[in-house]
Amino acid sequence: MFDVLLSIAISFTITFLAIPAVINVAEMKKLFDMPDERKVHHSPITPLGGLGIFAGFVFGCLLTLHFSQYTDLQYFIAASLVIFFLGLKDDILIISPVKKFIGQVLAAFIIIYYGGIQIRSMHGFLGIYQLPEMFSLLLTYFAVIVVINSFNLIDGIDGLAGSLGLLSSVVFGTYFLNVNANLLPYAVIAFSLAGSLLAFLIFNFQPAKIFMGDTGSLLVGTINAILVIKFINVAGSEDVSFRISASPAVGFTILMVPLLDTLRVFGIRILHRRSPFSPDRNHIHHLLLDKGFSHKAITFFLVAINAAMIALVFLGRSLNCTLLIVSVFAVFFAMIGIIYYMRPAPRLFVARNGVEKSAQLTKASKLMSLTKDTMLEQNN
Repeated sequence: MFDVLLSIAISFTITFLAIPAVINVAEMKKLFDMPDERKVHHSPITPLGGLGIFAGFVFGCLLTLHFSQYTDLQYFIAASLVIFFLGLKDDILIISPVKKFIGQVLAAFIIIYYGGIQIRSMHGFLGIYQLPEMFSLLLTYFAVIVVINSFNLIDGIDGLAGSLGLLSSVVFGTYFLNVNANLLPYAVIAFSLAGSLLAFLIFNFQPAKIFMGDTGSLLVGTINAILVIKFINVAGSEDVSFRISASPAVGFTILMVPLLDTLRVFGIRILHRRSPFSPDRNHIHHLLLDKGFSHKAITFFLVAINAAMIALVFLGRSLNCTLLIVSVFAVFFAMIGIIYYMRPAPRLFVARNGVEKSAQLTKASKLMSLTKDTMLEQNN
């Protein structure tokens, strides 16, 4: 328990101290994420908050974990480093989806092959239990990459991705802390991430002073991919003190909002014959923004829905796994249907000069230097 509390304190403190420094450096170097027609922010904000999250998380883990006893943990840090540099490059310069995908596959390879994280049983979902080795590997790669991208794609408004990541890491960490002493390192990993995200959210709630960027969102997705697969394997086994027979359903529900929204948006893009990674405004937070909700209201609403569904599925953990997952799908898409049929709030649109020039400037890179000329063009 002391290691968990120490990891929270270290990760929170380092991230809390690092974020203002990142903001100051970004302002001095004029490194900002410029607004455009697709983004929801209206002023230049730095997307380098992932630097602070990564620093807090890594120090929280390195100073409390015993790598000599748990050798697989070093590979999780290695995978996090791969994701960190991949996200950092994507925040500074736009990289192609293919290169981004290759980096995620490399991180997944480290997690699966060296870290031993693999889905070996479906625990009764669709009547399936033990999986053949090849299918198990393919499913695990798919699950890791989808979870990584789900947090990357849900990071569209102030506070949302950080709050959902905080919720999931606290839930996973609480389970690992109470179920088995051998799983304490996974609790430390979960709460290190939670401490970092808690400090980051102080600066990220509307009006945000900083974004987590791809550096932060990809890291949150990577750690949650490790935690959810470990949770499914451990909670569904008969060797733990607190067994959850429908562990895939509970694990899926903990990540309900980012996972289902990502699968829904991917489906829409594929139906329109576009790349699943092409940007648009079809995410659930975009739908709620168009109905007139604020960033804070959307964040609290989605986190509350996710937490309520976790509680309900946990209470029904003895029920059929397939039934529980189908119920989660039904609730989520019923919510989407209600949002679609809600009356949109009245909005005022003001024509501004120089919009096309600003849009052309943002195509060069995600992270732009805000020069005096750019500021003059935006003010005209």
